[in-house]
Amino acid sequence: MATLKQENAVRSGRLPEHGPIAENGKEILLSLKNVDITFGKGEDAVRAVQDASFDIYRGETFSLVGESGSGKTTVGRAVIRVNPLAGGEIDYKGVRISGRIPHALDREVIRNIQMVFQDPAASLNERATVDYIISEGLYNFHLFENEADRVRKVEEMVAEVGLLPEHLTRYPHEFSGGQRQRIGIARAMVMEPELVVADEPISALDVSIRAQVLNLMKKFQEEKNLTYLFIAHDLSVVRFISDRIGVIYKGRIVEVAEAEELFDFPLHPYTHSLISAIPIPDPQLEKNKVLYTYDPSIHDYSVDKPEFVCIGHDHYIYGNRKEIEEYRAIRERGVPVKPITIRDPNAPEEVHARTVEADEAAEEEFLIHPTHDTGSIWYMVISFFLPILGLIAAVLFRKFRHTRNYRMCRKGAIAGFVMLGIILAVFLLLLWRVVA
Repeated sequence: MATLKQENAVRSGRLPEHGPIAENGKEILLSLKNVDITFGKGEDAVRAVQDASFDIYRGETFSLVGESGSGKTTVGRAVIRVNPLAGGEIDYKGVRISGRIPHALDREVIRNIQMVFQDPAASLNERATVDYIISEGLYNFHLFENEADRVRKVEEMVAEVGLLPEHLTRYPHEFSGGQRQRIGIARAMVMEPELVVADEPISALDVSIRAQVLNLMKKFQEEKNLTYLFIAHDLSVVRFISDRIGVIYKGRIVEVAEAEELFDFPLHPYTHSLISAIPIPDPQLEKNKVLYTYDPSIHDYSVDKPEFVCIGHDHYIYGNRKEIEEYRAIRERGVPVKPITIRDPNAPEEVHARTVEADEAAEEEFLIHPTHDTGSIWYMVISFFLPILGLIAAVLFRKFRHTRNYRMCRKGAIAGFVMLGIILAVFLLLLWRVVA
């Protein structure tokens, strides 16, 4: 049945009205199946997302959380067909929308899936008026009967996001950050989408404005039965807005559960570390809070390979057989996990010293991994002209785990030595001819 639905959609260039129904009776609007996303080629290839799988149900807010560089935005951009997949597939209403699809179906996907970007300043055309920015999608997809209908739709949408009709003739630089984000939301909502990918829509805004934007998004969801893929790193915000939460670490989904379930039972150590990092409003408690640091070396996947499985209660987690059994036992015990620990300020000095020593060791371990391993092409250029220096730099970079910088220096030094060899060979040949 699903295959027939896909074939009909591809042939007609139109999406079905409803998606497949999951075992829990909910309609699956979007489904990621073993998605891999890779940037670059050969030894420089970076696997940004690996084997990511999750479903988003109609009408819910599914949040994807993780630290910077974990692959959240990469997944969001893959959903709107900007980032191509190296493996797996993305289905919308049971129809594959990843890879090559007919032009008509591509336009249908663009109209149904809109995105609200992180930076409200960079995502708006500074040379266009607000009227044109909001109307651009209407023009591209001919979603109005006449000019009067277009103006009506734009003015109604501007009023819904809390702006005034006179703002339509202004340019983005004349607005504050919060107002720009409202323009971005209006641009997406005027298309009447079914799914909105919100890529950290409040991270660039003042704290006082964030609640207003979140409430605006919730209002649109209730009125228009919208579905959100909400990308964020602030778990306190995610708990407020989400129905379900997916946790991603270095491109891999490690845990998926309903919002309250995840906060009551953060079973994966990385989820535990994210929740422990949420600031506590009380400064005294925050001062004595013990920050839990995730160490991926605690997992031994050399023999017992990990899987992404459901442990009950619609709670999915990534781990090997031994870890899954431990997670399942903790969940079946039914006692909520306490992710935040407050240090007793009156504890003996040696206990405090051991805690500080552990924190320093964790910080030292973190510093082992470089933050400036950029692999700049200038390393290769300098190593080409100064190959001996480049060889020394490559050895040093390798010692300090700057893998990309090491590769660039190595390439440049090898090319430099080859060039020196060629020059030397030519010089010796000329010298031999002169002597002969």
